[in-house]
Amino acid sequence: MSQVRIALANLPYPDSRDASVALACAAVAEAGAGGASILCFPECYVPGYRSTARTVAAPDARWLAAALADVAAAVAAARITVVLGTERVTPEGLRAAAVVIGPDGLVMGEQDKVQIDPSEEGLYVPGTARRVFQAGPVTFGVTICHEGWRYPETVRWAARRGAQVVFHQAFHEAEPGGYRPTTFADPANTFHEKAVLCRAAENTCYVATVNYASDGSPTTSAVARPDGTLLCWQPYGVAGLLLADLDLTLATGLLASRWKACDPNLEPQ
Repeated sequence: MSQVRIALANLPYPDSRDASVALACAAVAEAGAGGASILCFPECYVPGYRSTARTVAAPDARWLAAALADVAAAVAAARITVVLGTERVTPEGLRAAAVVIGPDGLVMGEQDKVQIDPSEEGLYVPGTARRVFQAGPVTFGVTICHEGWRYPETVRWAARRGAQVVFHQAFHEAEPGGYRPTTFADPANTFHEKAVLCRAAENTCYVATVNYASDGSPTTSAVARPDGTLLCWQPYGVAGLLLADLDLTLATGLLASRWKACDPNLEPQ
């Protein structure tokens, strides 16, 4: 099967950590009813991304486990694969992570955020490894926010290992006086959305970026084709699922496979 439908959960920031679980479960059910095979959430959607402008309850491993169980039950009922933006409490500290749940409701694995933005130091600790996942005919990778925009290697790593799609989880809200775009990759806007198109074109893979829905958001959820053109995008600030049908035969990974470093030590790890 070369045609696969994915969904991106362009949802508002939750009012509470319990609300994040309820919204996530509802989105899972909606994505399943819409025929999606894979649904991806924004960065740390459960319980909500920790920023200086947002108040989130202190990290709680027991609460996270219970929240994950609730979402996993919804995933099993919908029979889809979900890439949940969440947190992991580890011996090293709190990690921003994507937890991948299979259609049987079982956790397939995690992708921690490896590249931590300077503004996140003290909030999260970096992960140490990358991996790819399999959902039916789809091989996919995950890059989280700052990683995908500023570090091309995070997308290239997955594409070189067969990923036809790389999901990019984001948290990106308006700043005072910031530009308020109405069109994806507007030249007057920041570099972020152009970077999504570049990541797809330079690796010949789909890149699906998903952000929170918020007033004045500088970026929105969208899917870039393997040639770097735009397949679809969600209107700015509008909550809902963005559905996209992907032709996997286009995602050859050709340009990623031809990448050669001048220094062998620069090979993405």
